[in-house]
Amino acid sequence: MDYMEKSVVKTGKTVEEAKAAALEELGVTEDQATIEVLNENEGGFLGLGKQAEVKVTANVEDASEEEVVYYGDDENYEGDAVSEAEDAAVSFVAEVLSGIGIHGNMDSYREDDTIYISVSGADCGAAIGRHGETLEAITYMTNLIANKHSEERVHVHLDVGGYRKHRERIIEGLADRAASKALRYNKDVAMEPMNPAERRMVHSYLQGVEGVTTHSEGDESNRRVIVSPVSAQE
Repeated sequence: MDYMEKSVVKTGKTVEEAKAAALEELGVTEDQATIEVLNENEGGFLGLGKQAEVKVTANVEDASEEEVVYYGDDENYEGDAVSEAEDAAVSFVAEVLSGIGIHGNMDSYREDDTIYISVSGADCGAAIGRHGETLEAITYMTNLIANKHSEERVHVHLDVGGYRKHRERIIEGLADRAASKALRYNKDVAMEPMNPAERRMVHSYLQGVEGVTTHSEGDESNRRVIVSPVSAQE
């Protein structure tokens, strides 16, 4: 089997407690893993974090097949090897979340030029913010960090508490309804105001819908996607 790594970030009252939790989740022993101490209970990001924090990376070759968790569309897809960019991105996200008092589980993998980072745990709301604004800000900063450690352009997809996945489903439903209405009544349909990432999601999603086209209108705070029937433009 090809070499692959899987990492988790854990927190605890002590380094040993955090390390034990990470090893248990990965299902490996200490000699089957690389352990990096991210925070020795010395204040964390902006002096706010108070718990010890470690990143533990398991060598899949040393772990049993049943204990490995795979990510991606294909459950057998192992992803690209952990890169410097992914490592930097994960460490940055862990530090920021620790700084605002969020301590949960973090998983990551890289597929082509995209780094996927998923955070789960209780009380994730502070990292999401109103309409996902805080999450977008953290994602933006994480993209900057990752690209400083990569020769090729990479994109970070960060989800906290399942918010982005849930929001994507909502937006796709709104886009479907807007497209159906535009086609039924043969007129432009204005969607609700969205942030840039959500507007891009709508544009991309509706590219696959025959008979409609999209563009954005309005000032940034009130900018929204307009769904138009192609026939109305002919």
